[in-house]
Amino acid sequence: MRWAWKIASVAGIPVRIHATFLLFIVWLFWASYARGGGAQAVQGVGFILSAFACVLLHELGHALMGRRFGVVTRDITLLPIGGVARLDRIPQKPAQELAIAFAGPLVNVVIAAALFLFLYVSSGVVVLGDPTLLERSFVARLFSFNVIVTVFNLIPAFPMDGGRVLRALLAMRLDYVRATRIAANVGQAIALLFGLLGLFGNPVLLFIAVFVFIGAGQESAFVQMRSVFDGIPVSRAMIRDFQALRPEEPLSRAVELLLGGHQQDFPVLGAAAPDPPLGILARSDLLKALAGGRTDTKVADVTRRNCGLAQPGEMLEDVFRRMQESGCPAVPVVEPGRGIVGMVTLENVGEFAMVQAALAGGQRIGPA
Repeated sequence: MRWAWKIASVAGIPVRIHATFLLFIVWLFWASYARGGGAQAVQGVGFILSAFACVLLHELGHALMGRRFGVVTRDITLLPIGGVARLDRIPQKPAQELAIAFAGPLVNVVIAAALFLFLYVSSGVVVLGDPTLLERSFVARLFSFNVIVTVFNLIPAFPMDGGRVLRALLAMRLDYVRATRIAANVGQAIALLFGLLGLFGNPVLLFIAVFVFIGAGQESAFVQMRSVFDGIPVSRAMIRDFQALRPEEPLSRAVELLLGGHQQDFPVLGAAAPDPPLGILARSDLLKALAGGRTDTKVADVTRRNCGLAQPGEMLEDVFRRMQESGCPAVPVVEPGRGIVGMVTLENVGEFAMVQAALAGGQRIGPA
């Protein structure tokens, strides 16, 4: 995620903090200071940091449960609206997804129980309905926060935890694509309700509504596309008619090919055939270099070298997932002894998915 910086590593999982979270902390300190002075500002920021420590533990619950099923968590990012654990995949087995989805809220239940026990031991009697309790007790506020996080996350609004629980339960009876579609529709309906409530004085709900609505739609489209790719090798979707560049050629040559044809991204060949290609010259990188006046720059200096390679017999689903993870718009396809024999691009993959869905009489799938 852009504008996010690594601040720690917990159980081997990078923890990142987004720039908007830092801005949120600064705004909160300033608002608290203006309202009640330095002591209240420090207390307010301290509570928020403690609350987000609970959020981090929530996301670690997902991550560590996923690790039990072989699901890798790439990183956890803290945002003003909560945390996001970026898993490399969601397990196809509904029981495993159910366990991963429940693990996060379960952490908050444990934290809330521990805080309640502390309140009970320290004061003897805890009256949860006492309106002054939250004002005078830091621990009571943190207990209330964890209860709210637990309840809110279990709302069946996909892609929140409750929505993933709903999908897992549906997938025990229905096929995965249909279960995802139903869960996404329920999530978008709840998002519209959030948006309606947000119009009457709670802008945070508006933000959450947009996040849920877009996230549900993207997840549904991705699962449908993945189902279309099931069992499809790269050789059936790769582009065989393509232009390639040599590393020593100037960017002006890439401009000629870009303007003279339909190709947008170009494989950059190795030093000698049949050496594997160096990488990809993406259109976005080419335009960025041109905007800096670097028309005589060599292609090798602007080549992306982290896109990897694909082979014709690989499964298209695996290659597509790697492209999404690396942010690469294209991947060269190579055969041992022959060198590069084709390309897989996000644009062509999206078109292939739409054609396959149309041939199967399925629903229309949006672009990748």
